[in-house]
Amino acid sequence: MSYELHPETPPEGMLLSERFKGRDLSSFYKQLRARGGELGIVFNKHTLLSNSRLALMAGEYARDMNRHEVFHDNMFQAYFTESLDIGHSDVIATVAVKSGLDAKETLTAASDGRYASLLAEAGKEGRLIGLTGIPLFIVNNQHKIVGAQPLEVFRDFFDKMK
Repeated sequence: MSYELHPETPPEGMLLSERFKGRDLSSFYKQLRARGGELGIVFNKHTLLSNSRLALMAGEYARDMNRHEVFHDNMFQAYFTESLDIGHSDVIATVAVKSGLDAKETLTAASDGRYASLLAEAGKEGRLIGLTGIPLFIVNNQHKIVGAQPLEVFRDFFDKMK
């Protein structure tokens, strides 16, 4: 599901230090890098919270073109590893091409409104299930694991379900 976690983010994005004023983000990044390291994922520090709306709608276009998985992976890397502003059309176009999509067609599809209702519906669904953070894993439609958790959390959880 494409879910806009912070729809209030202005189109140009905003500084993370402003969005999370008063929070120590260094501990957040330390934990995120540790969790990513367990899986071979590099999380670099970045200062901008991008407005992800256009990227999410481009992702829906990628889904329609059977390129969603590669597009999602490339967008994830652009934001979290390369610290790029995924709210910027040039970044989305680059990710589209890297994912085997036409840049112009992707940007047109992302901006012409055809996926706005899907994003709105995902927002409603997210609020109904109490989505407050990502990633969110829902098991058997009743158990939630929220955030970048250590592998042990998942192992313990599934061991208890046996």
